[in-house]
Amino acid sequence: MRSHYCGQLNESLVDQEVTLCGWVHRRRDHGGVIFLDMRDRDGIAQVVVDPDTPDAFANADRARSEYVLRITGRIRMRPEGTQNANMPTGLIEVLATQVEVLNTAVTPPFQLDEHGKVGEDVRLKYRYIDLRRPEMIDRLRLRSRITHSVRAYLEDNGFLDIETPILTRATPEGARDYLVPSRTHAGEFFALPQSPQLFKQLLMVAGFDRYYQIAKCFRDEDLRADRQPEFTQIDIEASFVEEDDIMGMTEEMIRRLFAEVLDVSLPQFPRMTWHDAMRRYGSDKPDLRIPLEFVDVDDLMKDVDFKVFSGPANAEDGRVAVLRVPGGAKLSRKEIDEYTKFVSIYGARGLAWIKINDRSKGIEGLQSPIVKFMEGVIETLLDRANAEDGDILFFGADRAKVVNEALGALRVKLGGDLDLYTKAWAPLWVVDFPMFERDDSGRLAALHHPFTAPACDPETLKQNPESALSRAYDMVLNGTELGGGSIRIHDQGMQRQVFEALGISDEEAREKFGFLLDGLAHGAPPHGGLAFGLDRLVMLMTGGRTIRDVIAFPKTQSAACLMTEAPGTVSNEQLKELHIRLRQKASDNTTT
Repeated sequence: MRSHYCGQLNESLVDQEVTLCGWVHRRRDHGGVIFLDMRDRDGIAQVVVDPDTPDAFANADRARSEYVLRITGRIRMRPEGTQNANMPTGLIEVLATQVEVLNTAVTPPFQLDEHGKVGEDVRLKYRYIDLRRPEMIDRLRLRSRITHSVRAYLEDNGFLDIETPILTRATPEGARDYLVPSRTHAGEFFALPQSPQLFKQLLMVAGFDRYYQIAKCFRDEDLRADRQPEFTQIDIEASFVEEDDIMGMTEEMIRRLFAEVLDVSLPQFPRMTWHDAMRRYGSDKPDLRIPLEFVDVDDLMKDVDFKVFSGPANAEDGRVAVLRVPGGAKLSRKEIDEYTKFVSIYGARGLAWIKINDRSKGIEGLQSPIVKFMEGVIETLLDRANAEDGDILFFGADRAKVVNEALGALRVKLGGDLDLYTKAWAPLWVVDFPMFERDDSGRLAALHHPFTAPACDPETLKQNPESALSRAYDMVLNGTELGGGSIRIHDQGMQRQVFEALGISDEEAREKFGFLLDGLAHGAPPHGGLAFGLDRLVMLMTGGRTIRDVIAFPKTQSAACLMTEAPGTVSNEQLKELHIRLRQKASDNTTT
């Protein structure tokens, strides 16, 4: 139906006849001559319709915003003084000879160039309108280029694209499963996969030693800006590899991707241990664009007459750290109060601070309500923090987890508020993660997942599991985890030992993971891999605010689709087929 896209037109096509199909972006009537701005996925082109083509003019006259038209005409240069250097097609226009209305349209819920004035709920309800915006088109086009580049790289490196099941069984992956009732197996359920983890390991057992998949994954968890109930992973697994093999290959893939798609040369990725990341930045995904680091001062605070500091300094799980902000002394008391309120979100009970106005005056040159408690250690404290005139010191004092989360979040917020970024892109690898962590009940839980290989032998793991490190690695970019992976357990004995450390009995392991354990017993090769969050990657590369900006049809933060009104109710007949009876009706809360 068309010969060209609107955005493809340029002065090299002058005097040629073209046929365009698209939507009316704007209609203007100038003294009997109608101008139509026609829009499609590639851009906008100006169309001129004169009265001397009566049929075309009549159709153009009745066209309105978002009508779907087919237009045939001749390309010509725009007259002097009407050219638009800000438009890719601004030097030319189409003189229409035929205008056909393919479909009409009701008044749109919002104008595409005024989308910012409407709430996100309206944009999501009418997502098909929102997706017509050039900004959204560009994001999804770039997403397509990203997946194409990734596929090409992996195919060139011998990886096979293999699909794994969507309907599988529930396995513990750290979040709640989405369950699917079985009609043919009464009272039993499938689960939608949180990742293809076990299947890709079994593909390694099967001998497909280089696998990848751009896979849909599902997690029924509380949502944030970078979370969705369904999301997309670039899933990679390989056999006969060690950490450096996977990290080197995937780093090259990301560096090539940025060069091809954004014309950006990323530096070589530095490596940082998990322990150093938590000590210096309070986060296992630090944003290295921000030149602020924590300084531990526990030893200085153990004997101060200020229990807010001395308590955590003497506690086994406590931490007292200081964050120096160069030039921060200019912050007002109101701004400091706002930051105090901010860190309370992360469990901090306050935010102590010291302004360094003039170090040469000693304690008199400092401004803070807590200085009076630190007379004996203040000079040592200032020296350790490298404090200079005009700085402010912020303190975190609590359990280490609270200090890390609160002061770590404050560091990132200050980086944005005070424009402290030193570069556009800051990648790194975080390595040497602990194998386990304590959950809220005090039990050991896998920091990544229970199929990650420890960096020690089974006997050492058995004797002291809490000190064990894992062979895991995370790729981080600008404070966002792009992907996480590890060398996997390929030995049945090591897998049993990890299950034992996690309190998983042989019976439970057999019931939940019997098929994996059987696979490991049939000649499993050493293997490992990594999974990238495609949505997060695209969000970073497009400058989006949330991953909803780069997903065609995302869910809300309550995991609902406003456009289709999903999830929804189903009929009693459907429930009966699935052997399900609801405890309450959704409509009136009465028992059934």
